[in-house]
Amino acid sequence: MHIVELAFDDDPRRLDARPAHRERLQRLHADGQLVLAGPYADDSGALLVFDVATAADLDAVLDADPYYRAPGVTVVRRQEWNPVIGAGTD
Repeated sequence: MHIVELAFDDDPRRLDARPAHRERLQRLHADGQLVLAGPYADDSGALLVFDVATAADLDAVLDADPYYRAPGVTVVRRQEWNPVIGAGTD
């Protein structure tokens, strides 16, 4: 699995890109590539957990969604993650 952490600033153009982004997230979740995703309670950023095999697979997912390059959105962390309890550990 891989995690992606986003940071948001006050640029309102981020909100314009969000509906299409959320539709993509729904499709990725239905396809089993996205485990969970959501904004922080203070809307300062978001955390996404992807179930993809490689960093190249994650690159493809991120590259297909313009939201990750939208004004007001910064990818601050990408990290491979090995959960020991929960989804993907059974």
